[in-house]
Amino acid sequence: MCEAAPVFHSDSIESYMSQVKTGDVVRVHYTGKLTDGTEFDSSKGRDPLEFQVGGGQIIPGLEKRIEGMETGEKSTVVVPADEAYGPRDERQVQSVPRDSLPDGLDLQMGARLTATTQEGKQIPLTVIGLDDQQVTVDANHPLAGQDLVFDLELIEVVGSEPGQKFGL
Repeated sequence: MCEAAPVFHSDSIESYMSQVKTGDVVRVHYTGKLTDGTEFDSSKGRDPLEFQVGGGQIIPGLEKRIEGMETGEKSTVVVPADEAYGPRDERQVQSVPRDSLPDGLDLQMGARLTATTQEGKQIPLTVIGLDDQQVTVDANHPLAGQDLVFDLELIEVVGSEPGQKFGL
């Protein structure tokens, strides 16, 4: 007995193939802003950001909001701080004696430094205070504690591995 082959309509295949799900590799243009409108990052003038949904390559809240989008869709989404870079932790702010730091560091407000723990882990720091005796550094991510707003455009669902496009 012969079973009939399934019939696929191209519009339903296209819709299924272009809707984002966990495991898909996608290409997205984005502009990231603070809630006051200050822009902190954008893919304008660059290639779209490519990443695997569910791969932990971008902040969790943004990843969650990209799932279900369709190719060509544009959206503005708000990602709360706890789904972005987490809350600000004041225990991550410390003052250290200036003379305990290596000579030759460019110590100015906003300077980015890196500390190395005894285990060899690198910790990025931002200088947030200076005087003749002390340097105050902050190990929080610069966007910690901030709700973030993203303007998104899903350019394409590339496939399930970077560099592999869907094909039938």
